[in-house]
Amino acid sequence: MEASIFKSEAKGQITAPSSKSYTIRSTICAALANGESTIIHPLLSDDTLAALDVIGKMGAVAEQHKDSWRISGGNLDNRNSELYCGDSAATLRFMTAVCAAIPGHWKLTAGDSLSRRPVKPLIAALNRLGIDCSAEGDYPPVTLTGKAVRGGTVQMEGDISSQYISALMLMAPLTAEGLTIELSTAPESLPYILMTRDCMQKYGIAISVSPDVSILEVAKQAYTPIRFVVEGDWSSASYFLALGAMAGAIEVNNLNTESLQGDSKMLDILNDMGADITHDKDAIKVSRAELKAVDVDLTDCIDLLPTVAVLAATASGTSRLSGIRRGRIKESDRVAAISGGLRSMGIPVQQEENLLGITGSTPKGTIIDSMNDHRIAMAFSLLGCVAGNTVITDAECVSKTFPEYWNTVKKIGVKVEMNE
Repeated sequence: MEASIFKSEAKGQITAPSSKSYTIRSTICAALANGESTIIHPLLSDDTLAALDVIGKMGAVAEQHKDSWRISGGNLDNRNSELYCGDSAATLRFMTAVCAAIPGHWKLTAGDSLSRRPVKPLIAALNRLGIDCSAEGDYPPVTLTGKAVRGGTVQMEGDISSQYISALMLMAPLTAEGLTIELSTAPESLPYILMTRDCMQKYGIAISVSPDVSILEVAKQAYTPIRFVVEGDWSSASYFLALGAMAGAIEVNNLNTESLQGDSKMLDILNDMGADITHDKDAIKVSRAELKAVDVDLTDCIDLLPTVAVLAATASGTSRLSGIRRGRIKESDRVAAISGGLRSMGIPVQQEENLLGITGSTPKGTIIDSMNDHRIAMAFSLLGCVAGNTVITDAECVSKTFPEYWNTVKKIGVKVEMNE
């Protein structure tokens, strides 16, 4: 499916979708808790439904209601040895570690996109803990034999995907002696590790973390069922906050300004670029303004890379976006996808291994290959509102995290035509 976007002025109010990261984490914690948990305001998307499907195949009973999930967990087993995780990297990586502590032979499979994303560092860590675990080279599917894991101490590099670290954290309370995770390098995407700790703590798991987050200690303990309210998603909200700054005036509600989510940095970035921002309780309004270039390190909020890149394309001067290396191993090589897309729209781009230099100019309409990457599709739709006559390929890929994206942008005045 293609989305044709015409020059538009966007105005109105939207409610930020619920956090994908918290929905998946709370779903897994609920499945590990002995009893019934209720998740309020879960995100309904391809990734979160993949997590719900996986825990269901392992014996958790999940009831979907209008705006909540009721999950009865605590007795996961190997009744279904093959678990399809779709393209949800968090589901596959988290459940790989969880399955390691549940007896039986397991195979975790993935969709086309996720099958091209690495998982070897997690497998290596599980091997060091005595788990028979392997993959096809560096990539899914993953096969392993779960058993009673003794625990102890495991070392891992910190400057790799935070999902590997979160996976070990989620497994840690299930081990016989608890688990100490030692990071040999400073953690990247630190906010996601802190979000995992936050979610686990709400489910009754105590976690000791050193001041520099190089050592995480989790004793053997039990997850307890709770009522978990999912907050709004700053990643999804970032597109509308950026759109307000570029092409109108948009108010986004359901955002926690004290959130642990790394992508809440979007507000600071917009402020540094000179956007017109006002606050009202849990709502943030951003209006069009003359934007200026910014130097920003995206190490801890790499999912903001596409959004900040298209903002920089309309700003005065040359922006420098650093800390982007891990953007190359997402659903697409986002550094390449952004660079190619911006250049095709007439925006000068300088690309280095860990840096993008983007010189703001007047974008022109073109055809953007989304690479079947939801964040590339959504980000370039914003620039399409400024340039007009822009076509986004594989536009349906937004269902991974934001199925209602195209309907939502239409409601605030964006002129979009969807074509099969």
